[in-house]
Amino acid sequence: MLDVIKNQFSQIWEIMVLEISGIQKKYKRKVVLQGVSFQAKAGACIGIIGGNGSGKTTLLSILSGINRPDTGVIRYEGSDVTVNRTFFSSKVAYVPQENPIIDELSVKDNLRLWYKNYKELWNQGMNEEPFMILGLKEFLSMPAGKLSGGMKKRLSIACALSNHAPILILDEPGAALDLFCKEEIRNYLIRYRNQGGIILLTSHEVEELSVCDQMYALKEGRLESVSTGLSAKELMDCMI
Repeated sequence: MLDVIKNQFSQIWEIMVLEISGIQKKYKRKVVLQGVSFQAKAGACIGIIGGNGSGKTTLLSILSGINRPDTGVIRYEGSDVTVNRTFFSSKVAYVPQENPIIDELSVKDNLRLWYKNYKELWNQGMNEEPFMILGLKEFLSMPAGKLSGGMKKRLSIACALSNHAPILILDEPGAALDLFCKEEIRNYLIRYRNQGGIILLTSHEVEELSVCDQMYALKEGRLESVSTGLSAKELMDCMI
């Protein structure tokens, strides 16, 4: 899968693939996002930090196509895709904080649900990434409800990538996971990024954010650029 992404982006590595311009969103009278803008090349990993209620999840839900902005534009390879449902279903993989899996079904059946529109990819994918890298093959027959928190998160990522998307969006991917699982997911994100995929993630964890080459703080609905490689204390200061 990642080789497909790399080939797809090999000719456009140095140009802006994803452009977010002037995204605004409010609920009733509360303004949540105010003119959010940024750009990303293929192979970029963008980290977004912010306090609780700062609008991070709202922003990710817009970038994943779940919600629409009140104003603003999302461009992909120069085309406006702001309300293009086909684009979001084929180009974006979204992993929310809560794992979107069905506990009563096996790991394999959860995956089949997500791959129902991608039969050819399903037939090819069982011996390719992300199944192999995320370590899911040996758990295919296990009920998803019996998986550890870390394995559920890995399954969620694999389900989201059923469309082999070149853009991966994750909301707090390492929350409540043990160190081993965090490291495994971090290693997967590095591979995904290095093969040309674009990653957008929110996190409060320094180690998780270390994979990012662009960093932003969301404060009072506005996105502000911050340096990468900051300490936990420096990150907290950026959110004030």
